[in-house]
Order: sequence, then C-alpha cells, then structure tokens
Amino acid sequence: MYQGACLCGEVTVEISGPISSIIHCHCSLCRKSSGTAFATNGFVQTADFAVLKGAEQLSQFAFKPGRLRHFCRNCGSPVYSSNAEDPTRIRIRLGILNTDISERPLSHNFYSSKANWEDLDADLPRYNSFEPGRS
Repeated sequence: MYQGACLCGEVTVEISGPISSIIHCHCSLCRKSSGTAFATNGFVQTADFAVLKGAEQLSQFAFKPGRLRHFCRNCGSPVYSSNAEDPTRIRIRLGILNTDISERPLSHNFYSSKANWEDLDADLPRYNSFEPGRS
C-alpha cells in the first residue's frame, strides 16, 4: 500500500496495487509540466487508486484529446494523468508519494529530447522513444 499527497496536503491518495512501467521521461511535455529535467512516471490500475481526501481540489488540463492531467488547484502539484483510450489505468508522478516503493525505474525515455544541461549518470538503458515492448 502506497500513500501520497500534493505539496499543500489538500489532496491525499492511496495506491493498493503495484506500480508498473516506471520510467524517467525527458520529453518536452513532461519537462514543462514538472518544471524540471524529467518526470518519473509509473502506471497504476485505476481500481487500485483512490483519492482519500481533496477530490474537490483536483482540477484538470486536457493537453491532448482524451488525455487529462489532474492536479491540485491549490498548490499546482501534478497528481495523476488519465487517458480515455485506456480507462483501466492511470499514470502517476512518483514525486507525490510519501511512502517508499519496491518497484524501480526501467529506463530513461525520450533521451534525445533531454534538457541540454542534464548530465545523467544512471546506469539505466536509454531510448529515444518508449522502452521496447511499450506502444
């Protein structure tokens, strides 16, 4: 069981299942929405995710048709993303978690789009798009 919250604590969440396909994404969309060199994202089954407190504080932004980014309207923290084409799972930003996780990132994705000032020193594989096996 994982617990998380936005920066101001108005929104709290719980994850009762595993987090899969964790990656460090360097694409320009993730860099802009996180305000840093990359975003660390993972997938969670929708049935395993619950907003425990502050659902009314969540706002959303449609950055592509059918794809929503849900964030705290008070502090702006990204909480999760949803995709109408795959309603069975959501994507979370691991930075919202308050508890340690057992899963680990698989790779750095969209590496060729990385910020020019970022000098990665991790021993993870690097791909110019999604990791192999993910569409």
